[in-house]
Amino acid sequence: MALNDKSTSRRGFMKRAAGITAAAAGFPYIIPSSALGLDGHIAPSNRITMASIGTGGQGSYDTRALMSLPDTQYLAVCDVDRTHREASKAFLDEYYKDKNDKFSGVDMYNDFREVLARDDIDAVMIATPDHWHATISVAAAKAGKDIYCEKPLANSIPEGRAVVNAVERYGRVLQTGSHERSRDNARYAAELIHNGRIGKLHTILVNQPIDNHEPIPNQPVMPVPEELDYDMWLGPAPWEPYTLKRTHFYFRYILDYSGGEMTDRGAHILDLAQQGNDTDRTGPLTIDGSGWFPEDGLFNSAMSYKVNFEYANGVTLVCESIGPRGVKFIGDDGWIFIHVHGGHLEASSDALLKEVIGPEEKHLGRSRGHHADFIENVKSRGECKAPPEVGHRSASMCHLANIAMKRGRKLHWDPETEQFTNDTIANNMLHRASRTPWHV
Repeated sequence: MALNDKSTSRRGFMKRAAGITAAAAGFPYIIPSSALGLDGHIAPSNRITMASIGTGGQGSYDTRALMSLPDTQYLAVCDVDRTHREASKAFLDEYYKDKNDKFSGVDMYNDFREVLARDDIDAVMIATPDHWHATISVAAAKAGKDIYCEKPLANSIPEGRAVVNAVERYGRVLQTGSHERSRDNARYAAELIHNGRIGKLHTILVNQPIDNHEPIPNQPVMPVPEELDYDMWLGPAPWEPYTLKRTHFYFRYILDYSGGEMTDRGAHILDLAQQGNDTDRTGPLTIDGSGWFPEDGLFNSAMSYKVNFEYANGVTLVCESIGPRGVKFIGDDGWIFIHVHGGHLEASSDALLKEVIGPEEKHLGRSRGHHADFIENVKSRGECKAPPEVGHRSASMCHLANIAMKRGRKLHWDPETEQFTNDTIANNMLHRASRTPWHV
């Protein structure tokens, strides 16, 4: 039976194996060591069956990272762009063909709902544009799938809360794709801060330079490419005519689909700030700032900004569109800077970065890799390094910044109720309308 046959799953493997054993009773039968999980192989019954939903640039990267783990088996790929899904199928088929000459290929889908309807798929990787994250994640949780969802976890704060609630209600495992927090240096820096090596933390400086895009004029209406299901690409977002730079990659600079640099790399850097500040499961009390949002042209996300956050623990966080990209933690006795994306550390002294965290001090643990951590926890039913509540709170920081800049005034935030306490208009901005029939 082919590995991509829809009746093939780790849940059914042992049942079928038992049947084979019974039928073979009375005469010799040789079972390959790989089927038993011997000689370093993972038995098929212990592999996590996977599908990727969204297989463009980041989706292709995530798929390759997950397929390379010995305890995963890909069964399907899904993308509204035929060229994307065909490319992903091609490299998956080639990868598995080298390992099993009976492998007949992964299945391809245009509609994620067909993937979620398959009972032989254990987990899904979601790397669609941001405006799809919450809708697909909630549907996946309801369908009994574990979820690796790219950052930001959701495109609004209420959507993020819906994802958290769905994952909890249906008992699923979710890893947000905020992989920077899994790096050893980032976790070590947070341990130094949490254990008082820089004294009392009082200021966090987040550098988020915008160095890969600029405003562009309104683009001409273009014919929809034959390979793209454009209506499905838009999904819950408002209808707009197709133009090339509205979709792949460029969507992140258009507020209907994303939040600009703030929710793109900001979802990594503000996530590191949350980890270092030990506020992973809460948020700031006040937010104020300013930013420049182009009034004309296709791209309308903030092109420059400076936003201030104040926390209940007395820490002030300043997020600014300057470089070098990373986050600096300043305490009474020193400072630490985490460079993103290189991950290396700088500090106020060389000695600080040689400190040993004692056995009785606070440890954050280490990760075998962000994708491997997800698979390990799918199998153990443990909590990932970037679980839904953490991913939601980091994404919330990005959304709060954009709303505060749009309002142009200091906003007071209640992290428990997830509401502004001094601005009704700002509360209305928390929500995003969804195009029928899509909703979270």
